[in-house]
Amino acid sequence: MTFTHHEHTPEPEHPFAEIVRILGKGKKGSRPLTQDEAYKAMKMILADEVLPIQLGAFLMLMRVKEETPEELAGFVQAGREFFQANPPNPPLKRGAFSPPFEKGGRVGFAVDLDWSSYAGKRRHLPWFLLSALLLVENGITVFMHGAEGHTPDRIYTQNVLHYLGLSAATSIAEAQQQLQSQRFSYLSLEHFCPKLHEIIGLRPILGLRSPVHTLVRLLNPFDAPYSIQGIFHPSYRAVHQHAAMLLNQPHMAVLKGEGGETERNPDMECLVQSVHDGELSDENWEALFSHRHVKPEVLDPQQLAQLWRSEFVDEFAQASVIGTAAVALKLLGKAETKEAAHELATKFWLNRDKQKYG
Repeated sequence: MTFTHHEHTPEPEHPFAEIVRILGKGKKGSRPLTQDEAYKAMKMILADEVLPIQLGAFLMLMRVKEETPEELAGFVQAGREFFQANPPNPPLKRGAFSPPFEKGGRVGFAVDLDWSSYAGKRRHLPWFLLSALLLVENGITVFMHGAEGHTPDRIYTQNVLHYLGLSAATSIAEAQQQLQSQRFSYLSLEHFCPKLHEIIGLRPILGLRSPVHTLVRLLNPFDAPYSIQGIFHPSYRAVHQHAAMLLNQPHMAVLKGEGGETERNPDMECLVQSVHDGELSDENWEALFSHRHVKPEVLDPQQLAQLWRSEFVDEFAQASVIGTAAVALKLLGKAETKEAAHELATKFWLNRDKQKYG
């Protein structure tokens, strides 16, 4: 009897397998990705060139080891390149503002401050929204971007805008129009980088946040010269700071914000870590109160407009608004010292147009 030998040809290794291997090859064999490797990895993910099982492995391996500044910078580079190459909205008609994706950066208008809002609030209302609007009322153009719904029992920025008489943009074009007409716009990640929004939505499935929650904060879609970010875990502060430097972000500040949002908690000291033209700096902002406030039992978003209109009085909320605005004003170079920044923010608050929002 004759047996025929059929030689089995092994499948070629998937290109993304090398990335998983670098991260997962045991305690001694694994290492962080270089900035270039991180860039290539995220580029493949965004182009849908990665199998779901590989994406899950990658996200959780990254979560266990936590991102390095080089990895974060590589991920952000890929993210920016992707939504510039694949704008999710058609270009505006001639005569309107040019899309921010065109070569040459900001065309026709400029965003002064990029403000990320991805965490959602659980213990307090998003008072930082009033801080941003205080800057807007005083001539600073603020673009805010975020994602909502990925963690239960949190209040997300998009869902409270209407209490202030504002509406979220649903496209890059609409965001541009809002920035032109009112100096402020909020746009959800799903409208300018849906793939990253989809990955953030995996949190209930994986049970953990992923590096995407970190990288989206640094995307800065309109290439604003100033960028401000809030984080929850203090160890991420320096990672954001160094990644911003690697990305050549001219001016950036990151702080451990209340609930992980870009909001200074007035009851606590606040370390702000910054980048200014390639120089790193750390600055400690003192607590504004000697005592701790009890968190409210119920969060009523109507109080955002009520506080602005002086129909509701709350010293913690007011100090949150002024304190957060002060950090932003110092970042923006509108004040030389912390004291001067706080004085200016207080002046802005006292002189605000109380009929403007709500």
